[in-house]
Amino acid sequence: MKKLELPSQGLNTLFGVQDQNIKYLESLLDVNIGARGNELLIDGDERDIATVQQVLSDFSDLFADGNSFTDKELRDAFKQIAEDRAYSLKDYFLKARFNPSGKKSLAPKTANQRKYLDAIAANDLVFGIGVAGTGKSYLAVAMAIDALFKKQVSRIILTRPAVEAGERLGFLPGDLQEKVDPYLRPLYDALFDLVDGEKVTKMLEKRIIEIAPLAFMRGRTLSDAFIILDEAQNTTSEQMKMFLTRIGFGSKAVVTGDKTQIDLPRGQKSGLKEAERVLADLEGIDFVYFSEKDVVRHKLVQMIVKAYEEHSTDGDA
Repeated sequence: MKKLELPSQGLNTLFGVQDQNIKYLESLLDVNIGARGNELLIDGDERDIATVQQVLSDFSDLFADGNSFTDKELRDAFKQIAEDRAYSLKDYFLKARFNPSGKKSLAPKTANQRKYLDAIAANDLVFGIGVAGTGKSYLAVAMAIDALFKKQVSRIILTRPAVEAGERLGFLPGDLQEKVDPYLRPLYDALFDLVDGEKVTKMLEKRIIEIAPLAFMRGRTLSDAFIILDEAQNTTSEQMKMFLTRIGFGSKAVVTGDKTQIDLPRGQKSGLKEAERVLADLEGIDFVYFSEKDVVRHKLVQMIVKAYEEHSTDGDA
């Protein structure tokens, strides 16, 4: 058993509402943490105790320096530390956070999200593959905005395949842009969440940010740009090759997709699946995989994803 002391105000923040933060840390590391006044008593496996000690030491330093914490931020950090003991509370609050445009501060909520952000920073082409709700597209857009505001690129290109861009779209009212906008709406949502609406509108008008269906990429070379291909599981082999060969000098590309949600006509190969096989060993390209553990939406979504995966594994689908 180990003993540590914290300021009383710090204890309230650390423990959280109804002690939910400290209970969560106990569940992750299989330790018991009790408090007597300002004194914390930690009991459990030696390795887990050492991890808790480091967490509490970092917390004390951060708290003393005037850092603020929400319960959710602390629990997200605890989860990542439990998955990767080399990661620390200071890493989470001092290094992992970034603010792409000045509107909203972000930090990875899982170890795979952190790996994804590191991969995007280090490589010219990254594939983020996994189930819905894991932040693949949102974080890619955030990194694109960060690169634009830091003048690492001069524009952002966001694109998706419009799977039903055949006759069904033809029956929708409006011009071509109005017909395809519903397919691109999630990318607009991410932009407006991360950047002030007026700035987004101006950048869209000036074509600093371009959102377009994948078919619009044909014949272009995209240099000095941050390019995101979303919903890539719905590209054909030809579309994926076309997209990847659009990448020009000074550009960075992120491809996101969920192989469990392919909407292509029966018998048509997914360009994402093929790219995964063909490009697996090429230098400068990284693949990051997400699972239901990385789902950052409502907890019910995580449970639903897991249930469907188990159903599919059982061979009932």
